[in-house]
Amino acid sequence: MQEKRKYYPLVSIITVNFNQTEVTCALLESLNKISYPNFEVIVVDNHSTQDDPNLIKQRFPNVVFIQSPINYGFAAGNNYGLMRARGEYVLLLNNDIEVPVHFMEPLIDKLERYPDIGAVSPKIKFYYQPDTIQYAGYTPIGKITMRNSSIGYREKDRGQYDEDSETAYAHGAAMMVPMHIVKEIGLMSYIFFLYYEEADWCARIKQSGYKIYYVGNSYVLHKESVSTGKMSILKIYYQNRNRIVFMRRNLSGKDYYPALLYQLFVAIPKNAFRFLFKGKIKYFLAYYRAIGWHIAHLFSSEIHENPML
Repeated sequence: MQEKRKYYPLVSIITVNFNQTEVTCALLESLNKISYPNFEVIVVDNHSTQDDPNLIKQRFPNVVFIQSPINYGFAAGNNYGLMRARGEYVLLLNNDIEVPVHFMEPLIDKLERYPDIGAVSPKIKFYYQPDTIQYAGYTPIGKITMRNSSIGYREKDRGQYDEDSETAYAHGAAMMVPMHIVKEIGLMSYIFFLYYEEADWCARIKQSGYKIYYVGNSYVLHKESVSTGKMSILKIYYQNRNRIVFMRRNLSGKDYYPALLYQLFVAIPKNAFRFLFKGKIKYFLAYYRAIGWHIAHLFSSEIHENPML
């Protein structure tokens, strides 16, 4: 039973749609049933071409609907929503999330009780296996490997992660941030396009002196598959390109150069040649296209820009 509140701050819920109108509508249906009474929903369509995103407006006329003329990426889509948001808090949700009735209140309570917390994420479970955890916090990113792991990943939820805990990063599929912090640190960096944008945003939140928390008594359901997601040329390119972008933006020289050498001479060759030996030339080339992008942008100031609200 949720404790009755005296004050319900406005929450702006932002989700980005790209060629998944029905999936987005399922999220909106679940949001229509939540117990929290004071929220607005902002849907940003990233120039969908494979279905009709106008169905979202027709089915959900109370939603703020923004249509981008070009797909500038996931970070830009969220930024469009942040620029329109009126709430005291913003909640970024992937469009393939569905939410239970009382998921919102514990997130608000945590942020209102502890002003030194700059972002929170709930427990995330797999939609098609709702007894299985996808996220219960993140470990820190390794200074050399630049890899981390999701705490509780693929474990059965037996209540072992029901306690709140400080965590390295919030999860981009479901993260809530006070609007005053967005105004303080700025929007997501447009440079990422896809992957690493929320990790970079969290790094900036922490650099500003705030903590990131996992909230264990709230959860959402994510339609991402329990099995390893499909590898694609696009995914290889942006994950490897943006891993190094993240390094360039967030690591100092003494940490940056060992990590860069590891990426260039260990991690990328190892993974790239695995595809080469399988005859997947385009996958192999995607790794070196990622490096090529950095050579072309070696002295670009754009990498370090933080757009402000």
